[in-house]
Amino acid sequence: MKKVIVAGCGGISKAWLAAVKQIDACNIVALVDSMPGRAEAKREEQGYNCNVYTSLAHALEKEDADIVFDLTPPEQHYNTVTTALKGGCHVFGEKPMAENLQDAEKMILCSDDTKKEYFVMQNYRYVPEIIALKEFLNGGELGGLGQLSANFQLNPHFGGFRDEMQSPLILDMSIHTFDAARFLSGKNALTVFCHEFNPSWSWYKGDAGAVCIFEMENGLVFDYRGCWCASGLFTPWNSEWRIASAAGSVYWSGSDKLYWEGAGPAEGNTQNAISVKAQAYTGHAGCLADMFNALENGKRPQTDCRDNIHSINMVYKAIESSKNKKLVNMV
Repeated sequence: MKKVIVAGCGGISKAWLAAVKQIDACNIVALVDSMPGRAEAKREEQGYNCNVYTSLAHALEKEDADIVFDLTPPEQHYNTVTTALKGGCHVFGEKPMAENLQDAEKMILCSDDTKKEYFVMQNYRYVPEIIALKEFLNGGELGGLGQLSANFQLNPHFGGFRDEMQSPLILDMSIHTFDAARFLSGKNALTVFCHEFNPSWSWYKGDAGAVCIFEMENGLVFDYRGCWCASGLFTPWNSEWRIASAAGSVYWSGSDKLYWEGAGPAEGNTQNAISVKAQAYTGHAGCLADMFNALENGKRPQTDCRDNIHSINMVYKAIESSKNKKLVNMV
């Protein structure tokens, strides 16, 4: 069983540690947090019998660990991940990879140089409905896709670092939807035009709303609109999706409504339900199970950093487009 150091004991650690208990794939040997007392509080909350530290470097010196969970805020990801990799540990990390694309690229190089793996949490890929939708699209019923449309409207009051970010929606949340677009279509983005804005009622310092248009490979267009201070008519966290081709369209509510219609007249067209299979593990547990299985079998999971950088690239190019008010190429 793998020995794990948890770096970061803030809010997101609750989801990760609950998921770890489900899959029973590791032992938590240490908790690390730079804020005095927080690691101790997390140890008591979880009932762990482990050491606590305020420095990851110190924990790596003292503990014989295999993996570091990077659950630190985004601005700390680069230092946390590279310190862990150079310290001889694999890393399973929270998204986004880094604060900028250059650091994300350096993190991949560090993984290559140290021959230690770096996998990124993309728990939204492990929802039963999106897995069913992916399987349906792969089945070829609709043929080649022409348009993906995603709508995200929620108003969580997290507090903390998100309230101070310049682009909280795009940087911290939209990566889930951008990554899902890549997952569903099997295509990477080529260009993006993005307009960010901050509604008058927003409590965020930075822009909490955005509209993006991505040109994907093979002529596919992915359009995204989102707001993280929505004032009603909320969508699920998975976003609301419509996917279209010449042969028909698919609708996913982001929760339990998943169906498709063939191309034809508006009246009398039949909605065909897409069956959803139960999964052994879902969400964070599903992603972590995939990571542990990949590591055990000497493979890389679908959320390996070398793949995930294509999703984070969409994030930073969207922000660049918004800042400069122009179309931006991905390469």
